[in-house]
Amino acid sequence: VQLQAYGGGLVQPGGSLRLSCAASGSIFSINVMGWYRQAPGKQRELVAIVTTGGTTNYADSVKGRFTISRDNAKNTVYLQMNSLKPEDTAAYYCNANGRRGAYNNYELWWGRGTLVTVSS
Repeated sequence: VQLQAYGGGLVQPGGSLRLSCAASGSIFSINVMGWYRQAPGKQRELVAIVTTGGTTNYADSVKGRFTISRDNAKNTVYLQMNSLKPEDTAAYYCNANGRRGAYNNYELWWGRGTLVTVSS
């Protein structure tokens, strides 16, 4: 299973970016999908997660500015980031908690990071 993230880049403070992450390969089902980020010299931290049913959870630092959503049919998760701040600068990683078959255990799959830089 592979997760491919898109949409990172350089943006000015106050600007917006939309990240996408598509899971592909031998996938039977995916439960939770999410976004994490890691700034230089810091630990990876949760940004937001979304369940199959659409329940979401956000880090306090991004509430009201970021919106996570998903397309279950496409095994894709999105992160709309508005009102970006320099402290949002980080490598953003997507992940998915899913299984390859009906009788397989759930696994945690990670994508490669996509870099978001917020700077004037």
